[in-house]
Amino acid sequence: MTGLIILLVALAAATAFGLYRRATDGRSRSTTGARRPRLSSDDLGTDLGASRTFVQFSSSVCTPCRRTRTLLESVAAERPELAYVDLDAESRLDLVERFGVLRTPTVLVLDADGTVAHRIVGQPRRAEVLALLEPADTLLAAASR
Repeated sequence: MTGLIILLVALAAATAFGLYRRATDGRSRSTTGARRPRLSSDDLGTDLGASRTFVQFSSSVCTPCRRTRTLLESVAAERPELAYVDLDAESRLDLVERFGVLRTPTVLVLDADGTVAHRIVGQPRRAEVLALLEPADTLLAAASR
């Protein structure tokens, strides 16, 4: 009887954790505070985008990383003001530690000046990525007037 109770508790805990992960994976979290971290083009080894830069931390064995790469590359290809950088987490441990990357894929969305504006842990959804670009679109439209 005790074994059955332990099994039911374990199943309930696993189900709750799975539902939590399903609800939170791929969601954007805005970074706030006076000391928001920054990345420069020297840190990344390439130029930043004019409005936003997607920095993806990935690993070679990560299947969601490949799907995230495809999504972000297609969004960046459609919009010339965006840049996309894919970093191998194993070879950039300095940045992994600096930004507290605990799992892949993790995507940092940088503003034009390299300040981390948003953080996405897990595979993002296309609608979520496009929604992050709307404030930048408004600013670019106002600047071009």
